[in-house]
Order: sequence, then structure tokens, then C-alpha cells
Amino acid sequence: MLRSMSEKRKEGRVYEMKILILNGSPRANGNTKQMIDAFTEGAMSAKHQVDIVDVCKKNIKGCLACEYCHSKGRGECVQKDDMQEVYGLLKEAEMLVIASPIYYHGISGQLKCVIDRFYSAAYPSKPPHLKKSAIILSSGASRQYDGALFSYQGDFLDYLGLENMGIFTVPGSVSTSKLEELRKAGASLR
Repeated sequence: MLRSMSEKRKEGRVYEMKILILNGSPRANGNTKQMIDAFTEGAMSAKHQVDIVDVCKKNIKGCLACEYCHSKGRGECVQKDDMQEVYGLLKEAEMLVIASPIYYHGISGQLKCVIDRFYSAAYPSKPPHLKKSAIILSSGASRQYDGALFSYQGDFLDYLGLENMGIFTVPGSVSTSKLEELRKAGASLR
């Protein structure tokens, strides 16, 4: 259940919603990062708390498919790497934003490792406060998004039952109008 603003104030918090952005781009100032920055600016103007994890700078290994999290681990992954930071933020997040350049019709490999590790975070049920999601994708050309969007639809909207708060795509260079669209989207979140 989402906490009301008055409940958050009682807890010493003054934000509307906690948003976790997973940045799957290795480029520090590329299109994906510019789009994230615009979305974040809008969200923060609406008093949302935004945490950004640059997954390409983290030591996060792929899922081992060992099933420890679904047996002895009771939802906890056997691997102890930088994914622990993501797990902690995910437990408190009310909205998740997946952001990535398109690599071979899908999200970046670094981000894919993080998403695969959600296997333990979604067991036995999804993170307790998580209700909404959005996806931000950049690519070198249009019509390159099908693989990433298929995964987003199946893994986040359908399986986790999250409300879609937007799909934002940019082929080529990011325009000022697209950045403004992202600012407005972040600012309009409720």
C-alpha cells in the first residue's frame, strides 16, 4: 500500500514518492543520461525523491540460476556484490524507471544483469511499495525498441503488475522538445 503524504511526514519524510532509476548506459553524458536528468529534474520539482543507480559503474554479476533465493535464501540472493545497494533501494521504491541505450534490440548487458537479479527481489512477491514504472530508451535509429519493450511489458507491467507511467524513446540525438517532455512527465507524477 502506498503511504500518504501525511504518513510520510510522520516518518520524517517530506517527499511524495520514492523513485528508483536504473541507468544502464556506460556513457556519462550520453542521450540516456540527458533523458534521465530531465525526468529527474521534473520529478524533484514535484517533491519526489529520486535515487539513480549507474549500473555500469557497479560490480553486479549475472544471475547464477542456483535457486538459493527460492529455497534456503527465502528471497535473498546468494551473491554479495553491488546488487545489495539496488535491493535496498528497491525495497523502498514506489516507482521504478528502467533507462538504457538500445544494444542489439534490447537493453544494455549491464542492465540486463540487474534485471535478471530481480528474480530474488520478486520472491515470494514483488517489492512491497513498488506500484509504478516507466522506461527510457535511446537508440541510433528508430524502430529498434521491440526487444526492450517486450521485456518491459512482460517483466514489469504484466508479471509485477506495475502501472505504466510512460515509454520514452529517442532515435538519434535527443532534442530539447524530448527533454521537455521528460521534465513534464516527471513533474506530473502522482
